[in-house]
Order: sequence, then C-alpha cells, then structure tokens
Amino acid sequence: MAEDIKPLWREYRKTGDRAVRDRLILTYAPLVKFVAGRLGSGLPAHVDEGDLVSYGLLGLMGAIERYDPDRDVKFETYAIARIKGAIIDELRAMDWVPRSVRSRARDIERAIAVLEAKLHRAPTDEEIAEKLGITTDELDDSLTDISRSSIAALDELWTVSSGSGDQVSLIDTIEDTSGPQPAQALDQTEMREALGESIAHLPEREKLVITLYYYEELTLREIGEVLGVTESRVSQLHTKAILRLKAHLAGTASARVGAE
Repeated sequence: MAEDIKPLWREYRKTGDRAVRDRLILTYAPLVKFVAGRLGSGLPAHVDEGDLVSYGLLGLMGAIERYDPDRDVKFETYAIARIKGAIIDELRAMDWVPRSVRSRARDIERAIAVLEAKLHRAPTDEEIAEKLGITTDELDDSLTDISRSSIAALDELWTVSSGSGDQVSLIDTIEDTSGPQPAQALDQTEMREALGESIAHLPEREKLVITLYYYEELTLREIGEVLGVTESRVSQLHTKAILRLKAHLAGTASARVGAE
C-alpha cells in the first residue's frame, strides 16, 4: 500500500467519516473501471459498461468498509475480488442469458466430461462435435454464442466461502479476516491444486489463453495478436477452456466425494 494512502485509511478506520470514505473511493475507482472493462469485453453489446461500473462501485464501497489496513494483504487484491463479485451478482440477477445458450453450454461440458473420462486426455474439437452429433463449425458457432452470453470466468469456477458468508475466488484467495479453521485452509489448498492440475491438462493453445488472460492480464484482442488469430477466435478458445475446466473440476469433485 502506498505510504501516502495509509493516513487516510487510519483516519477512516478511526472516524468512519463519509468524506474520507469518498476520498478512498476516488483513489481506487480505477480498479472498478479495470474490472468492468475485463468482464465486459466478452458480453453482448446491450450490456452497458457504465452499468458494470455502477455495480462494481458497490463492491468497492463494501471492500473499503470491511478492509483492515493492518493486515498484510494488499487492498487492491481484496477489492478486485469484491468488485468482480458485485458485478457478477448483478448480471446473474438480470438473468439475460437465453435458456438455449445455457443448455448448449451444459451439453458441451457434459460431452467433454464423458470423453475425458473415456479417453483419459482432453478431447479434440472433432471428438466433441461427433459426441454432440454436430459439425465442428456448429461447435464453433455454439462457443461463440456462449462466449457472447456468458460471464463464466476462471475466478468463478471454484469459490471458497469464508466464515462470514463471503465467497472469495480462488485466483484472488487471501487470508480470511474471520480466521478460517485449518480444515478450511486445507480445502482451499486442495482446490487450488485441483484447479492447477486442470489447467495443466488443457490443450496448449487454451492453456496459453488462460495464462495470458488471467495471469498476464492481456485483453482478448492482445492475446489474438500474440497467437495470430482474431479476437473472436480467442473468445472461442477461452470459452472452450472454461468448459473443459468445469468438466474436469466436476469430475475431480465427484471423485473426492466418492473417496470420502
């Protein structure tokens, strides 16, 4: 945390003054713009980025109210998870994703899971399409539709709940202010390992898209330039990777429950 912002945090913690809170909001407002821009890049045109920013500001305000500056956690890390959560919650509440698109996403995810269990490797596009009884072009069209209508992201694949009822994404998992029990910490570790293993099993291009988007924080357009493909193709690869991860993680979770 920058030294010049620490006195502001201390004053807000001591007084709870709304004017001080507003100064903190202005200081960290660019975080909201950043998160809204990334989440909005794959959404339909009728979803206004200004609305996403408004939803994200609610998340930022909640983060400011609950953040403890004395803990060894960057506010930016804490706030980004809450901003994302606030935006995603509002989008889900709108329920604008067509049922047909949801159904296709579930069908593709199930097909991937069945094929992966049978083949013990990531199935190819041709194998997925054959399992679904469609052509590869139709599969690509479905992935495009899903990517345009979906807010599915790696951060949402597997979340952990804190003792206070909050949900924190794995990518942004930080120490729980309520002090999680050792068993909870173990669960988080196991889930992180499962997610890492699932990413490692992705085909190379999809793994690269996930790495560049979530870890290097490149935009879909920038990833397209790196790979030499269009932004829409990157969006398809991203969507396919997410569906593969969901299928793989669902299988891992089922196996874990069965073992217990």
